[in-house]
Amino acid sequence: MTWGGGASEGSGDDQMIVAQIVSGQKELFRLLVNRHEQAVYGMGLSFFRNPEDAADFTQDVFLKVFRNLSRFEGRSRFSTWLYKIAYNTAVNNVTRKREYHSLAEDEPVCGGDTPERDMLRSAAREAVLEAVTDLPDRYRICVDLFFFYDRSYQEIEAITGYPVNTIKSHVFRAKKLLREKLAGFAEGGFE
Repeated sequence: MTWGGGASEGSGDDQMIVAQIVSGQKELFRLLVNRHEQAVYGMGLSFFRNPEDAADFTQDVFLKVFRNLSRFEGRSRFSTWLYKIAYNTAVNNVTRKREYHSLAEDEPVCGGDTPERDMLRSAAREAVLEAVTDLPDRYRICVDLFFFYDRSYQEIEAITGYPVNTIKSHVFRAKKLLREKLAGFAEGGFE
């Protein structure tokens, strides 16, 4: 489960719905929740690794969004604004509670391969997981948002507050570190 995009991005629709909610049609907020709830819940799972905590996090995020909806100015997509609130909420909770959990740590959905290919895939996944886990948190967050959640550098900037050049640098350095850590595995792991 990921927290990118959602089932239907519809950023123009989102902005129109926000305008209607702010003008008094509060019941339309359910449309925004339906559209983005799974994505926010997925973010909660990646940070907290616990369905109950992720559900509480999701409710907390949408409560904050509802309370601050009149502050949404439409300069970015609604989803970017929403994910920034969700990200900041998660980071604040993680700082108080736990360590960040990368989406790379989630179990992949596989099926139908030979036992040998499943074993190789599992070994490769473990090697990648170990390498990603060893990255500094600031790199891991940028890598997750860029590769796993398919966010642009500008969206990552809006979500994390890191400047675009810093994000590019973090992604570049993370890829270099991962390449170095996985070089030994690639040489000996698939022979």
